[in-house]
Amino acid sequence: MIHHLKGQLIEKNPTYVVIECNGIGYTVNISLHTFSLIPESEAISLFTYLQVKEDSHTLYGFVEKSEREIFKLLISVSGVGTSTARMMLSSLQPREVIDAIASGDVPTIQSVKGIGAKTAQRVILDLKDKVLKVLGDDEVFISQNNTNKEEALSALEILGYNRRQAGKVVEKILKDDPDSTVEAIIKLALKKL
Repeated sequence: MIHHLKGQLIEKNPTYVVIECNGIGYTVNISLHTFSLIPESEAISLFTYLQVKEDSHTLYGFVEKSEREIFKLLISVSGVGTSTARMMLSSLQPREVIDAIASGDVPTIQSVKGIGAKTAQRVILDLKDKVLKVLGDDEVFISQNNTNKEEALSALEILGYNRRQAGKVVEKILKDDPDSTVEAIIKLALKKL
């Protein structure tokens, strides 16, 4: 219904922004990913999703159109509401969500607060084909060495590193050299962490 908002940024918080458009102030719920991308300037433009319920109309805003598409896909899954979808997009980068769904990475999806094993599996089962259709096969990076990646991440976690930070570093290492051994991944990651 409301495709996007373009106006003046009145208030900016990690969970919501207030945008004034032609004298009307809109409260728009955002993810931490969108929060990090919002410029400090007064002029702002966000793609929106309007959730209409019996007792409320709630706007969700996204700097990137692709993040809005992922949000819409996530809330189409039974058991995943707008709060959970926003939590996923705050805990993980949209790219990480897509890659986790495309590669069937249950632990990554389950690492989001409030998502159990069954919901994580349902998200992957329901969205795997849709993610590939919406974004195209070439845009999704599916790690061929998923077991190497998991082993390396487990080792780094045991060594005391944050799984999310380590995951980003390991992902970059595998993008540069998809055939890396577990030992090579760990050694490179230790240099970069």
